[in-house]
This record gives sequence, structure tokens and C-alpha cells, in this order.
Amino acid sequence: MIGPVRIARINAYAFRSPIAKPIITSFGTMLDRPAVFVRVEDTDGAFGWGEIFANWPAAAAEHRVNLLARDIGPLVFDCPLSHPTDLFHALTKRTHIVALQSGEWGPFRQVIAGLDIAVWDMFARRSGKTLRRFVNAKAADHVPAYASGIHIKDADALIADAREIGFKNFKVKVGFKTEDDLNRIHRLFDNKSKDETIAADANQAWDVDEALKFMVQTTTLPLAWLEEPIPADSPTLDWKKLNDARPYPLAGGENIIGFKEFEKTAETAQLQVLQPDIIKWGGLTGCLAVGEQARSQGLLYCPHFLGGGIGLQASANLLAAVGGEGLLEVDVNPNPHRDAFGLVSSRVSEQGWACNAEPGLGIISLPDALKKFETNTVEIY
Repeated sequence: MIGPVRIARINAYAFRSPIAKPIITSFGTMLDRPAVFVRVEDTDGAFGWGEIFANWPAAAAEHRVNLLARDIGPLVFDCPLSHPTDLFHALTKRTHIVALQSGEWGPFRQVIAGLDIAVWDMFARRSGKTLRRFVNAKAADHVPAYASGIHIKDADALIADAREIGFKNFKVKVGFKTEDDLNRIHRLFDNKSKDETIAADANQAWDVDEALKFMVQTTTLPLAWLEEPIPADSPTLDWKKLNDARPYPLAGGENIIGFKEFEKTAETAQLQVLQPDIIKWGGLTGCLAVGEQARSQGLLYCPHFLGGGIGLQASANLLAAVGGEGLLEVDVNPNPHRDAFGLVSSRVSEQGWACNAEPGLGIISLPDALKKFETNTVEIY
């Protein structure tokens, strides 16, 4: 590549598809499945795809497209790129004041993350390499994976279905009625196979006392980890109380934002499993750095993800590039914005999750099946 790359065109698409059964968490309910995909193209016609977080709040998808169109997209054209990381750092700096002024830190970070993924995809595609091999020539073609998005009340059926697909690792959502959660999770361990693992995710549902109660009553269970038992921004002292009592690893990261915050988390040893989300903050640039830091400090790196097919493939390539023993999070609830790029069952085998073989993320265009779900689209040039 000669000289810096310049972006000439950006396309963004919001989608919203109905679902038969809502996705219920301890903090809220998803009544449909949203997604935002973004495409960047340089002056030579090379292109790349990314995804922008849009699960929360309910109106997020269309808002993110408008934010990209009116506030962030025009800045991209002024950023010559000699390396894929350049755009992330330039946009983070240039949008700092307006994000501060508006108080919309999350939306700005999410749009920047999606653009960052797209730029990495474009650079990798131009090199003729898959994204993971562009980052790390020794990256594996398969990564370990676990079935996620499993409500504790539906766990028996959903785990059985995921097991049939080929999963051996599962994560259930708790944080509802504690006694009911405890009864159900104990039964899950009574029925699991020896080679299977089960983790639990409270989605920030509890205070310290409630979290300690759950931990005390699951001390005998070999949980792979307990994820976000208390709010991510809880004081370090609260996390220390949990760590002093923990019978298994504590996990989190999807709601930790920024290099300094991840460094602080690692330094205070409040988490043993780090889970940044590639489409919520950082894109490849941020989450790759966090992954490398996590591995250097002996932490398990399991990127968080609960979105569409582009972000999932990017998360898989990220994990493969970082390496280690971490697992890829794969939501097993119905999601047309994921399944249109390939069914989960077609990617999972005894070897793990199969990453793409084609350059970049392996995505040329959006599947036609998504068109009927489109709610907003923009082209910027």
C-alpha cells in the first residue's frame, strides 16, 4: 500500500426484526432484534464492513445511523489512515468535547467502534488475508465457543438444543428471583455431562449482599465464572468483598470503557475473566489491546458479544488473533441479523467455532434476506 488510505464513502443500515419470544434480562426486555451495519470504502474502491452496538436502549439502532450521518461520518474523510488504528484514535479525540457536551458517551463510542472494525476489515481485505491473520500470522482457524443468552427458566430446553448443535460450554442468565435461580442452577449441574461447563451472568442485578448470598449458596458448584454480579461501576471495595469470598472466577468487561479503566480493573484484580465488547467500545483497536494485556497478566479473555453476524465474525477473528484459552460468546436465541450470514449450526463443530476463510471478515455484501427489516439507511460521501 502506497501512501495513506482515505475513506471516500460510508454506508450505514439499521435493521429491526420481530421475534416470537422476547429476550429477557435482569435489567430489561428486548421485544425485537435490532442491528446496525456499516460499510466504508476508500478512494481506490477497497471496502470493509463493521457493526455498531444497537441493543439498548430500544430506540438505539436508528439513532446510531443518524449520529453517524450527521456528527461522526463527515469527520472520517479528514483522517488519512496509515494503519487501521489511526481512525479510532483520531475520532475519539475529535468527538470528545461534543460527546461530553451531549452526554452521549456510549453512542459516540459505539459508532466509532463499528467504523474501526470496518477499517480493519478493509485493510485486511486489501492485504488478501483474513482479519485474524492480518493481525497475527499464527492465528487459529477455530476458536472455542460457548452458548449464551440462555434464560435460567428456559435453560433445560435451550442447553439441550445447543448441545445438539455441538456446544459443550453454556452460560445462563440469572438475577431474577434468587431462590428460583439457585434451585434451577443446582439442577443444571446435576444434569450436565463431565466435559461440559456452565457459567452464570447476573447482568449487574444485585448489590453486594445479594451477590454474596448467591455465591455462598453456589460454593459447591464449579461455575466457569459469575459475570457482572454487581454494577460494573461499583466501588473497588465492593469488588474486593466479592473477591475475598468468591469460590469461582468473577467476569465482566462489556460495560467497562477505555484503556485506563481496563488497566485499573486488571491492576486491582477485581476480575479474573475480561470480556470487552468489540461493538460497544474500542472495535479491534481497543479490544485487541485489552486482550493482549489480559493474556500477559494471566487473565482469561472471553470477548462479550450479543449482536448480528458481522460483529460476531469480528469477535471470532479478534479472539483468534489474541489466542489463549478464551471462549467466543455465541447467543443461541433466534436472530435474523446473525443467521442471514450463516446459521450457528454451520459454524460449530468439535474443533470450535469456524472462522471465515475469505479475506477480511469474509463479508462482501449484506444478505438480501435482511432488506425487509431495514428501518434506516444513509450514504455519506
